[in-house]
Amino acid sequence: VATSLDFFCTINLDQEEVFRTQVVEKSLSPYFGEEFYFEIPRTFQSLSFYIYDKSVLQKDLRIGKVSIKKEDLCNYTGKENWFMLQPVDSNSEVQGKVHLELKLNELITDNGSVCQQLVVHIKECHGLPLINGQNCDPYATVSLVGPSRNDQKKTKVKKKTSNPQFNETFYFEVTRSSSYTKKSQFQVEEEDIEKLEVRVDLWNNGNLVQDIFLGEIKVPVKVLRNDSFQAWYLLQPRENGNKSSKTDDLGSLRLNICYTEDCVLPSEYYTPLRNLLLKSSDVQPISASAAYILSEVCRDKYDAVLPLVRLLLHHHKLVPFVAAVAELDLKDTQEANTIFRGNSLATRCVDEMMKIVGKHYLKVTLKPVIDEICESPKPCEIDPIKLKEGDNVEINMENLRYYVDKVFREIVRSSISCPTLMCDVFYSLRHLAAKRFPNDPHVQYSAVSSFVFLRFFAVAVVSPHTFHLRPHHPDAQTSRTLTLISKAIQTLGSWGSLSKSKLSSFKETFMCEFFKTFQEEKFTESVKKVPFKEMYKRAQGRTRIGKKNFKKRWFCLTSREFTYHKQQDKEPIFTIPIKNILAVEKLDESSFNKKNMFQVLHGEKPLYIQANNCVEASEWIEALCRVTRCNQKRLSFYHPSAFLNGSWLCCKATAESTEGCARCTADVLADTQIEIDGDRETERIYSLFTINRSKLQKLEEACGSIAVYQGPRKEPDDYSNFTIEDSVATFHTLQQIIDILEKLSESHEKYQKKRSSSAKYGSELERGRDNEGKGRIRQHRHGENHL
Repeated sequence: VATSLDFFCTINLDQEEVFRTQVVEKSLSPYFGEEFYFEIPRTFQSLSFYIYDKSVLQKDLRIGKVSIKKEDLCNYTGKENWFMLQPVDSNSEVQGKVHLELKLNELITDNGSVCQQLVVHIKECHGLPLINGQNCDPYATVSLVGPSRNDQKKTKVKKKTSNPQFNETFYFEVTRSSSYTKKSQFQVEEEDIEKLEVRVDLWNNGNLVQDIFLGEIKVPVKVLRNDSFQAWYLLQPRENGNKSSKTDDLGSLRLNICYTEDCVLPSEYYTPLRNLLLKSSDVQPISASAAYILSEVCRDKYDAVLPLVRLLLHHHKLVPFVAAVAELDLKDTQEANTIFRGNSLATRCVDEMMKIVGKHYLKVTLKPVIDEICESPKPCEIDPIKLKEGDNVEINMENLRYYVDKVFREIVRSSISCPTLMCDVFYSLRHLAAKRFPNDPHVQYSAVSSFVFLRFFAVAVVSPHTFHLRPHHPDAQTSRTLTLISKAIQTLGSWGSLSKSKLSSFKETFMCEFFKTFQEEKFTESVKKVPFKEMYKRAQGRTRIGKKNFKKRWFCLTSREFTYHKQQDKEPIFTIPIKNILAVEKLDESSFNKKNMFQVLHGEKPLYIQANNCVEASEWIEALCRVTRCNQKRLSFYHPSAFLNGSWLCCKATAESTEGCARCTADVLADTQIEIDGDRETERIYSLFTINRSKLQKLEEACGSIAVYQGPRKEPDDYSNFTIEDSVATFHTLQQIIDILEKLSESHEKYQKKRSSSAKYGSELERGRDNEGKGRIRQHRHGENHL
């Protein structure tokens, strides 16, 4: 490439884009430096990364890609790797699977001789890719291929669907009797079966343009001897696809991927480990609890914090645990102005809790002002070195002050909207801080503001796209403005931070000058108002809606109503009170031949909505289910498909008022604020303990050594980094953990043996490609994934 380009990168599940980075301008070595975390809501074959050259007037140009098969992700997890970019070839861009039944019959001819006949029943396909953003028009060719033959047959074309139902059967003569003399047909001897294979190719019908290859599968005929096979086969790229002599010219992409796939057993298997973890807050000292030991043995505390917080949150045990570990944290805090500033277990637990519980609170508080800053930006640069010619630093300072005042005011006003759980945690932190520093009257406020301002709002301001406050990355100038606002919010939220000593600690003298315009008393008094009380949620995003025709609409969800608007800042054109929502469920793609659809059932006709991608659809369903969970009139049954042309597509009932034919996925009332699978989180914790088994043993040895030798330690040892306050209590908990791990390991081994013995040729299980995203089966749940 001769000149610098403007690059961005997309993250795709198969061919479906789920995330996009910011555009890095004028660089041949762009550094993105972004992190994306998401649950995988559906089956998938590969995780792909596409590098694009951004174009203003034309379609963005795909430079190259990195594609990693699902079964290979575990080879790259937890470490940085450089991947060579591969060319984007249509013959390699495949996804989906095909359902086949194959059978080899023996037929007796009229003269008594025996010949063989191959029967291929192509039933259906699932998950074919979109073509130019639309469902494809697929058809299949079925061929019997050998060294000197290629008998091919073709299905009918199915219109506008990614899940075509073919249900067609084809017959091929494999061997013939020696008396067969028709010279126009090639005769195949018995031994030639070893060289034959069945090939199924999927195509998109191009009508007036060239047909597009969608994938293929090949099955040797020899495996069908004396048996019939019915299985799902994953579509594969062509053998000559994705080959190019120029692959070395495309560059490379550095990625750090963390992928987990958990085999989740029935709930009763986790009872011992779950109970041991849930009673952690009652253990004295807290460092001897199972939850604390988990954080000690994990190399990265974040690996332990995420499932631990979710599990404790699900069982309403998070607040006492956070209080216990925060009290331990405060023992090592010598000065009040450094309270909760490190990355301890306590601060990370609170951080993760705020991300989970407070994301809708964050939106309702900051999204309007962030939208204003991004859509109508004012110049705010106050660094003399970065000022452009013609800039007026005084005007820029006034603009920045206007934005900072507005953001700070919205945060203070939002106190009544803070989720109840966050309030409970902050109340405990205030109490513990006041107890630890009884002579400091302000520490109870700084204990809370250090989280609310520094770790919550300020982080969201500087990176609004990460918290779904903006659909895309802000441009460079707006990002600089948001960075300055974030710095100001951090400072204003820190109790006493506007004192002369604090001001002089700024590296940038221009920030010192800026803060001299603030009245310390006014802002510090406002910080005291940030202990929060009630819960209030609101999510805002762009989604398509309609029944017969689909139009773009803006949606808004609050704790009282669900509305949609023609424009973001206009009055709603339709409103559904939250109390009137009866169910929120996915909608079968067959209803409108559109992906990522869900339905909101209320007193009137169902509201059908199409999200932009599968991740967004999952998040909307989760948010709507959460705020309607306790509605008394929730339905137990619903129709998975739409009512069209006088009948329900799912059950064919002709009355629109007919009761649903499928059970709702969430018909049990609960008061939980978020959707959490407690068994899955416990399985994740089991996996972490298992991975770090050697550290558990070291910690066990350390407890034994301490119990025997009580003298002073003269030199560092293998367990000097462990926190062991009571060696006897810690040793007892470790023995319980190890005993539970052994029993769970036996259960997993039994399941894996059962799973392997039930696999057949051609099935996804046999090929190690079990693609269940968050699926459940009666005995076991498997393949639950997140990145």
